[in-house]
Amino acid sequence: MPDFSRRQFLTSCAAAGMAVASPSLLVPARHASATPATLIRAGTRTIEVNGRAATVYGLMQANGTHGLIAEAGGPFQVRLENGLDEETLIHWHGLTPPWKQDGVPNVSQALLSPGGAHNYDFLLNRAGTNWMHSHHGLQEQRLLAAPLVVRGPAEAREDVQEVVVLFHDFTFRDPAEVLAGLQGVEQVAQAPAAPDHAAMGHAAMGHGAPAPAAGGHSGGRGVAAPAGAHLNDVEYDAFLANDRTLDDPEIFRVERGGRVRLRLINGAAATNFWIDLGGLEGRLIAVDGMPVEPVRGRRFEFAIAQRLDIALDLPKNEGAWPIFAIREGERARTGFILATASGAVERVGGDADEAAAAVGLALEGKLRAAQPLAGRPADREHTVTITEAPGYVWMLNGKRHGEDAPLPVAEGERVEITFRDHTTMAHPMHLHGHHFQVVAINGKRFPGAVRDTVLVPSQGSVTIAFDAVNPGKWALHCHHLYHMNGGMMTAVEYQT
Repeated sequence: MPDFSRRQFLTSCAAAGMAVASPSLLVPARHASATPATLIRAGTRTIEVNGRAATVYGLMQANGTHGLIAEAGGPFQVRLENGLDEETLIHWHGLTPPWKQDGVPNVSQALLSPGGAHNYDFLLNRAGTNWMHSHHGLQEQRLLAAPLVVRGPAEAREDVQEVVVLFHDFTFRDPAEVLAGLQGVEQVAQAPAAPDHAAMGHAAMGHGAPAPAAGGHSGGRGVAAPAGAHLNDVEYDAFLANDRTLDDPEIFRVERGGRVRLRLINGAAATNFWIDLGGLEGRLIAVDGMPVEPVRGRRFEFAIAQRLDIALDLPKNEGAWPIFAIREGERARTGFILATASGAVERVGGDADEAAAAVGLALEGKLRAAQPLAGRPADREHTVTITEAPGYVWMLNGKRHGEDAPLPVAEGERVEITFRDHTTMAHPMHLHGHHFQVVAINGKRFPGAVRDTVLVPSQGSVTIAFDAVNPGKWALHCHHLYHMNGGMMTAVEYQT
């Protein structure tokens, strides 16, 4: 596999090139022939945040490259080594490997002990923007994640510059302390006054108020959530784009009049963003690594764990163009800068002029899959009701993880799942091992995007459909890290 570096220019495909893929790319990956494995090591590293050194986790190749890039149709042969002093396991988010190689503790694999290693070997059957991250405890909050980009054969022939950016929310606090505060285990400040319904959800329900950050961003700069909803329950010290704040943003040098493909990954633990292209207009050409009919715009909703591929045609003049990710409900933002060789780069602040709106489903409702699922009725339908309880407990169908009953499916079935959110927060729901099509929002059917993570808004519903073509037991969970650790996880299990 070629090396991957966030600080070098990567040539890739144009929008049209990536929008062409065969329906067979939706089938699961299988065993690959033997080739030398790429080493990925989970370890610690030091970054600078707000002028302070921070020890975080990372996933690096032997040469220090963060993450990896691979070729569609080739083998995914990786040796994962645990260089941490605690157990870990890595999930290949967006790939569809055989079940036992999915990287979910106690669902598909056992945890790797410190110093342990595991080999992964399967075919990469489709191109797309993916990522890898820990699926153990709260390690993802400590930045145990990295990009995982799979390129199609047509992409190298296109004269397009590729820019890959992984976004994070960052806290200097121990994530376990954050979770304890949310659970009410430690004394935390009361949240500001909220609408009655929100108060019932996060005060009367017993959930902790947003855990305070050490000099971090506060809700005081935010906007009110929609009636009955609560936007952010964790406060952060910083928001990062490729490990950097806007005090020292990454600058990607671009050509005048050049074509750029942004591959954006929301690796945040608990933050939905808006992508703001500033003075540029872009074409959204893929979500979660799957092509969509292009949608033009300057601002795009960007939920936790989702990916956006945005094609840009740059002006022919010299210049610099900041690209921002703004936290929903607040002014706090991070980002990076595209600049020509002589473009003057000006300092940009860490706050937007106005607080961003809540991230919802306005964009989702506009998306149409470039290759939708074949038309057929559902063979099996499930409803998953999302609820909450005192002590920061989040449940699916009235059960927290460990008490839950997996959703049964049979190989070959068309399956539909309707998520109904009866809580005070939105939830980014992720299904492992499959790509699904969004087929209804609040009961209104439409042929939406094919993807792997969809936001379910407070008091709303979303229906997804997928073909059961990858046997095993597959995690289904909210990708808000603290909600998942509060119990919001179950599985889809194939019947034998």
